[in-house]
Amino acid sequence: MAVLSPQVTNIIIILGMMQVSKRIPFEDPNVLNLVRALYAVSNLLIAGIYIYVQLQINKKKDLTTLKYVEPAPMGSSEEGKLVTTTVHAYDSQQIKNSFRSQLMGVAMMGFMHLYMQYTNPLLIQSIIPFKGALESNLVKIHLFGQPASGDLKRPFKQSAGLMGGLQSGPAQSDKKAVEAAERAGRGGVKDE
Repeated sequence: MAVLSPQVTNIIIILGMMQVSKRIPFEDPNVLNLVRALYAVSNLLIAGIYIYVQLQINKKKDLTTLKYVEPAPMGSSEEGKLVTTTVHAYDSQQIKNSFRSQLMGVAMMGFMHLYMQYTNPLLIQSIIPFKGALESNLVKIHLFGQPASGDLKRPFKQSAGLMGGLQSGPAQSDKKAVEAAERAGRGGVKDE
């Protein structure tokens, strides 16, 4: 059985929810408040998941050293930068990025809904970010207990999203790339 990628399922959900939202009477204040409540509950659940994951990261406090070569920005002639950190610091930074991404989504939705009076995206944005949170690597490791190997091996592969295209490639953690960066003297200061 073929498993659909998260991007494909997101498109299917968006197209389906667009059809559903055409039939929802958003003019009715009770319906609109119900959809607003769904959006708020969805974001509270996401925040709760991220807080739990952060607590698990701090509880485990895995101080295993993690070395990888961060790719240079796309179009840059610079070489990748060596990053030496710990699993704890890496996971903490990743969960902070997830929180930041969620807050940016809420701010954009707030602007679109409150200022521009768009109501249909509330429904879609109640589902897609929640699904994304459940599919995130840190949630798979720290909430669902999956081993940090294969696709869940740190450093995580960047998703091919909006910002994923700004880097020239994935972070490299293979021994050859790390040693080459160490010899070149690019970065290497350990984050605590």
